Amino acid sequence: MTFLALAAALLLEQARALSPTHPVYTQFHRFLLFIERRLDAGSYRQGILAWALATLPVVLVVAAIALWLHRTVPLLGLLFDIGVLYLTMGFRVFSRSYRETHDALRAGDLLQARASIGRWRGGPTEELSANEVARLAIERGLACAHRHVFGVIAWFAVFGAAGAVFYRLAALVRDRWGARSDTELDRFGRFSREVFHWCNWIPARFTAIAFAVTGDFEDALYCWRTQANAWPERSEGIVLAAGAGAIGVRLGSVVGTPAPLEGRPAPLEGRPAPLEVRPELGTGEDADAELMTSAVGLIWRALVLWLVVIALVTVASWFGSAGA
Repeated sequence: MTFLALAAALLLEQARALSPTHPVYTQFHRFLLFIERRLDAGSYRQGILAWALATLPVVLVVAAIALWLHRTVPLLGLLFDIGVLYLTMGFRVFSRSYRETHDALRAGDLLQARASIGRWRGGPTEELSANEVARLAIERGLACAHRHVFGVIAWFAVFGAAGAVFYRLAALVRDRWGARSDTELDRFGRFSREVFHWCNWIPARFTAIAFAVTGDFEDALYCWRTQANAWPERSEGIVLAAGAGAIGVRLGSVVGTPAPLEGRPAPLEGRPAPLEVRPELGTGEDADAELMTSAVGLIWRALVLWLVVIALVTVASWFGSAGA
């Protein structure tokens, strides 16, 4: 059932992509704002309560529905899983921005490429070179692929529909409350950041392993081992370092501070974003449009690997059940 639900959801998402401004997401962001306005007084404890109110009721309801459907009408349970995955997982959430940036670079239109990466990532883009635009796009693409696809799959494979919802909501809450720089705001959002760190700990490493297996294995492991710890967010650093090594590209360096991965406004909206000094990741060539294409190929190969592994586990479980 797990493999069938994943395959069906991916095909459905490719045929009819879910917009980032879908009412499900906009209403949840309004719900987060509602909770924030009533509970955010800069306290860590209030952050715990707010996180619990924002995530646990939804997860428990989804878990109850999924359990009931799978026990009573398995086919409806499968359809429910597909619907949940369609709402929580997908390439098309971020691939349009990636493609716009890639196409502009391929056409030699640096102004359009800067505008595209600026809308997607946030931060100043006026002074970026073509290589820097490509580098930022690859970083964002690898990180989003993990966040929107591989992380969701990992949690769904273990915990079902409730796991996919939990991971997705944890990511949304983390980007809303955990990406703040003000001291009091940081205390309120710290718990959401800590929860997502642990939610992401194993999936990030599985994603990195998949990148290594489907790319340059030795360079991916080398970059993971020697460079990932220097990245501000460790789990993201593992994904980016392994991905950069797998395709032979250099990432990192100095750029403008980005907006959160979920596409929400930067914490100091309307003000110039400061420069962010990041460690270098990867080995090999400077990023360009061709390496952006290579990054897409790596992501798809890694996804196929995950699906093959899940399919084999599913078949093995069927034979195990039949033998019992």
